[in-house]
Amino acid sequence: MRSSHCLLVSAGLVLAGVAAAEKPARPNIVLVMTDDQGYGDISAHGNDVLRTPFLDVLHSESVRLTDFHVNPTCAPTRSALMTGRTNLRAGVWHTINGRSIMDLKEQTMAEVFADAGYRTGMFGKWHLGDNWPYRPNDRGFQETVVHKGGGITQGPDFWGNDYFDDTYYVDGEPKPFKGYCTDVFFEEAEKFISSVGDEPFLAYISTNAPHAPYFCPDEWKKPYLDQGIQEPRASFYGMIANIDDNVGQLREYLQEKGLAENTIFIFMTDNGSAGASGAEGFNAGMRFKKGSHYDGGHRVPFFVSWPAGGLGGGVDVDQLTAHLDVLPTLTSLTGVPFSPKHELDGQDISWMLRGETRSYSRTLFIDSQRIIQPRKWKSSAVVTKRWRMINGAELYDMSVDPGQTTDVAGENPGVVAELRRRYEVYWESLKPEFAHIAWLPIGAKEMPELRLYAHDWFMDHPGNAYHQIHAREFRPASGSWMVDVRRTGLYELRLMQVPAEAGVPLRAVRSELRIGAESWAKPVEAGAVEVVYYVRLEAGKRKLQGWLIGEDGKNRGPYYLDVKLVSVG
Repeated sequence: MRSSHCLLVSAGLVLAGVAAAEKPARPNIVLVMTDDQGYGDISAHGNDVLRTPFLDVLHSESVRLTDFHVNPTCAPTRSALMTGRTNLRAGVWHTINGRSIMDLKEQTMAEVFADAGYRTGMFGKWHLGDNWPYRPNDRGFQETVVHKGGGITQGPDFWGNDYFDDTYYVDGEPKPFKGYCTDVFFEEAEKFISSVGDEPFLAYISTNAPHAPYFCPDEWKKPYLDQGIQEPRASFYGMIANIDDNVGQLREYLQEKGLAENTIFIFMTDNGSAGASGAEGFNAGMRFKKGSHYDGGHRVPFFVSWPAGGLGGGVDVDQLTAHLDVLPTLTSLTGVPFSPKHELDGQDISWMLRGETRSYSRTLFIDSQRIIQPRKWKSSAVVTKRWRMINGAELYDMSVDPGQTTDVAGENPGVVAELRRRYEVYWESLKPEFAHIAWLPIGAKEMPELRLYAHDWFMDHPGNAYHQIHAREFRPASGSWMVDVRRTGLYELRLMQVPAEAGVPLRAVRSELRIGAESWAKPVEAGAVEVVYYVRLEAGKRKLQGWLIGEDGKNRGPYYLDVKLVSVG
């Protein structure tokens, strides 16, 4: 546990008696993004229960984008942030089912900055692919300490992790850590920063907190329990308070090292609040929360401070902006060469951050698909500065109705028609991307052994099993992995209910395996923790599916499946 402190640091001050390190010519970047913390989950935004003193100081010293938008859920937001392109172009429109894996054609922020000579590090939640070549250490981040899946305790995460003293993946390899997850990720970021020497760095700290399950150290949730706040909100707020303290400690560390002046420090969140509902919640007057196509689902905080670059001073910018803008804006601010491999949806808004005035008009397209194939108009919002069109039908005038309470589509048919036209053009431009499949390589030289997770089952029906608890309870669910057999040869496949190393006997009595047009079957021996198949596979792309059949006769997919290339040819 990191010790809390009481000193509120100011990034604009140079501490007396501290010898400042020689500053690099190009600014450093620290990008902090939290998970499920909404616009109203900061005391500076009017939350009179939650206390976030260090974020409040950052707020007072930053340029604040007050009409900043992301996606309503996490993986889509992360893909857009990393690429400057809408999540649908990047192949990410769900948080599971193989649709949270970012297309390999995409150029990432980490690749851009690494190519320009920056040291790049990522700490926390990636959620854009857990196997080679989709991992953060395959996509431009030179040092990584991450958990797998969409959250700690989900299926791909190291078995048994619970936010405390967990095992995370360091550059792809599991390593045990001591401490609370958020503390660990910030501590590892500080170690990374201390190791880079005079090189400029990009440190991406992407916390899993305050995402459910709401496992929070007692000392952080106690102040809220003492106020009569009920669980799980007390833990939700406690997790944010812990994040706040870590932000304060990191900024103090940058100050002590003489790095604060020339570091672009960004704080943002990945979607609307998961804890804004109910009588105790505060959502800054917005409608709904995480997952929603109304503003409560996708309008989030964005603070940026860079003293040496003149960014700060507690200035609000109320122009319409988005996560898509972060990559092109950072390359502009830092002077990093950037030749996008694909057309961007984001814009360079550095001029806006510097207080310049220009003619500016913008339309954003936001959706929450969460299905295998995107569907036109599904859970969609067409967003302009004044208007919000919902699902192609409802219309809200944000200039007089920021809470989106009164549908004025009937009084404004011309506005509806124009926004529908813009969406139609946008949708047509996306259609080539919808055939995208994130094929999972097996038998590759780079990773001849790997584990597949039910989290990534390709399926479009109810009954998913993305969480460790689903595997424990033997939930009736199944799906296919879309695999790319890289080399013809003999393969070993191990079907499991939980990871075999956990030593938990299977609750199945028989098993089946199907790869492409071929299928096999085996009984399950009493007390077995896995069922092992040896099959010869030809190189090529195909579906891989397995079943563990219980005494009730119901089919369950193997929630975990290990694949190993035994011999080539």
